[in-house]
Amino acid sequence: MFWSQTIPVMPPMLRSHMRELKIAPSILAADFANLGASVAEVADVVDMLHVDVMDGHFVPNLTIGMPVIAALRRVTDLPFDCHLMTTNAIDYLPALAEAGATHVTVHAEVYQDPTPVVALAAELGLTVGIAINPITPPEAIAPFVEDVTMLLVMSVEPGFGGQTFIEAVLPKVETLRKLVDSQGLGTDIEIDGGISPANTRRVWDAGANVLVAGSAVFAADDPVAAVMKMRAAIT
Repeated sequence: MFWSQTIPVMPPMLRSHMRELKIAPSILAADFANLGASVAEVADVVDMLHVDVMDGHFVPNLTIGMPVIAALRRVTDLPFDCHLMTTNAIDYLPALAEAGATHVTVHAEVYQDPTPVVALAAELGLTVGIAINPITPPEAIAPFVEDVTMLLVMSVEPGFGGQTFIEAVLPKVETLRKLVDSQGLGTDIEIDGGISPANTRRVWDAGANVLVAGSAVFAADDPVAAVMKMRAAIT
């Protein structure tokens, strides 16, 4: 498993330059007929797996459920970053914890106040993030930056992989990074959708440090090389 070097504690005004890059390949783009092998191929160079859980209501697609998560947990010890694109995410938390999830992210469009989700997740040993769609302003999640461990900015419309990166979300990332750093918090800022080695530097400079990449990793001829190109882009 690849873990970036531990970052020393720095004053808030410097912390934006000392962030830890974390790569979270989305298994939505992996070969589902050989999912275990696809994960094993990149396991030593990534920090976590991004798992998209979609219910067919909040988004039109229907994707990964508990049996797949539980099966993957048996073959990897990577953290599972479960992105819940569902209308009743809180109802899934016990089953997700049992299946082997590590972290869950819910949407501000569903939970204007994520406090109940955070409370239940804590009981279950899960960390929590809150996400915003491309159209949602960062102010929607600003009040909760101290309550969650991750803020997720969608850089495509949620629901399907393989979409084109929406450049217009970068100012939102910048706003959230300034907010997190001004409060001296260690909150991760994740960006999801259309991420590749070509735009890694731009999203990093905007303030994101957790990069979700699906097609750019799992559809690449050499997934490991694709991840390493993303890491090299910020050096």
